Amino acid sequence: MESVGERIKKLRLEKGISLEEVQKKTKIHLNILKALEGDSLTDLSPVYLKGFLKIYCNFLGVEPKDYIPDYKETQTVVKNADTSGYLLDRPEKAPSFLKTTSLKLSSFKPTKEFKTVSIFIVIIIFIAIGLFNLGKFVSSRRVHLAQGRPSPVAEKKDNAKAQKVQKSKAITGVTPKPQPKKITSQRESPSVIRLIIRARENCWVFLKADGRVVFQRVLEKGRFESWQAKDKIELSLGNAGAVELEVNGQLFSNLGRKGESRKNIVITKEGLDIGK
Repeated sequence: MESVGERIKKLRLEKGISLEEVQKKTKIHLNILKALEGDSLTDLSPVYLKGFLKIYCNFLGVEPKDYIPDYKETQTVVKNADTSGYLLDRPEKAPSFLKTTSLKLSSFKPTKEFKTVSIFIVIIIFIAIGLFNLGKFVSSRRVHLAQGRPSPVAEKKDNAKAQKVQKSKAITGVTPKPQPKKITSQRESPSVIRLIIRARENCWVFLKADGRVVFQRVLEKGRFESWQAKDKIELSLGNAGAVELEVNGQLFSNLGRKGESRKNIVITKEGLDIGK
């Protein structure tokens, strides 16, 4: 004769339902479902065993009394409870704990005195935080004054004021830009000629050092190149207003207008000669 677990398992398989689907719908732990079908829950309280079997039967759409021996409606106290946290070693305590806890939480209602005390406690906490921050501020200010330094608030104000002045100077142009030095011959001739070209915009550059071509391409915006020569550097620019020259530490920026070509710029130890 087939046992209750075997009959339920056979019915589930006939309906094509997996144990995972049963667990998802009934909220009964998968291990308990397997134990129910294997008739291995011998140490479980009969009350809870019949309760689980009733939930299982209702899910399969059959009458619990046809599958549960000595079935009585008053004995099935487990009603579709989530048993995911159910411990198999102490099965009789988990449902009662969950039921008792849920009843206590649902029956709890804060009284008027409880609300008043709660609001009073919150106000006290806010006041304590405010007094703590005030004491911290006063203490830090005393330390700064004792050390001869301004308070943090004064330091922030001074820093903000200084930044504001710097921004206003940058906007109004109060701080003058260093002007390039004029073309003048040096009293003492250097041993070599050092040239640096910086590009503010793209500029085609053709350069000879002591008669030898060393550079012939576009110098891109933001880039710079440097060369040395013993006697002479010959230079041609495709966009004279887009570059700045530095010859042995002297700056030359007004070489022509933007987009204007300049050829036959000769740089020697005596100075710089801009041709037409």
